[in-house]
Formats: sequence, structure tokens, C-alpha cells
Amino acid sequence: MEKTKSFKFAVLTASDRCSRGEAEDASGKLVDEMVKTIGGVLAAREIVPDELPAIKEKLMHYCETLKVGVVFTTGGTGFSGRDVTPEATDAVIERAIPGFGELMRAEGLKQTRKAMLSRGISGIRGNTIIINLPGSPKAVKESLDAILDLIPHSLEMLAGGGH
Repeated sequence: MEKTKSFKFAVLTASDRCSRGEAEDASGKLVDEMVKTIGGVLAAREIVPDELPAIKEKLMHYCETLKVGVVFTTGGTGFSGRDVTPEATDAVIERAIPGFGELMRAEGLKQTRKAMLSRGISGIRGNTIIINLPGSPKAVKESLDAILDLIPHSLEMLAGGGH
């Protein structure tokens, strides 16, 4: 098996409860653990409340200042009025990557029809890929299992490599 090149990544959890210390960020921790298995090097792991400006600010920081290869968000992809992670992501990205969301939802459907209710999106800002994941650890695992092997090749393509 070919050795995977390392890349920097960030994990942003959007959760009112976790940001107030009322709940543990199990999903962010799981993302961290899973991404490290493909060569990811954690640059930042933070929690913000479900607020559009806070999410946008962190996404911009990860892309423009930390210059990570991938930002994984978890949480804020549901139907609640406070679920604004896709809107924050859409405001920051320059190009959409619909395939990640489509694949995560398609694979999730094999487990539960509720997978179709995730509004998560993905896209590119500069040289950074941003991927919205659901909030529950079970859904995070299923979603990452669906796309994790595509991340290294996606980063190679973004850096100018071939298809």
C-alpha cells in the first residue's frame, strides 16, 4: 500500500451545548481520530456556538491563516433555525464540491432514511477543502467512512495533480 502524504486539517464543532460545556464534543474527537489514519496532522480543533458569524470567522481563519488542507465541520447541518453550518460554509467557499455530500447521504441511506435530512455541503476556498459532517458521532463515522479514502487524492488534485 502506498504511503499517504501528510496534510494539515482542522475540526470545527458547531454546537451551542458543547460551546457552553453542557455536552462533550465526541464528534470532533472522532473526526480527529479518523482523519489521522489517512495522514492528517491536526492543526486546530475548536468548538463554536451555532452562530453564522462565529462559524464563518473560524472557517476563514483555517483557510487563510492556518492554511490547512481540509476543514471538517461537525454539527449544525439539520433543520433547526440554529443549524447554520451549511450557510456559513456557502458564504466562505469559492467552488462547490457536491459529490462529497451526495456520497455521504447515499451511504447514510443504507443505514437510515434520516440521512437525507442532512444539509451538509462541501467546497473549496483557495487551497482548502471544507466538508460539513453531521453532528452525531454515529453519523460522523458513517459519513467519514464514505469519503475518507478520497481525501488524499482530492488534495493532490487541488495542488495541481492529475485526475
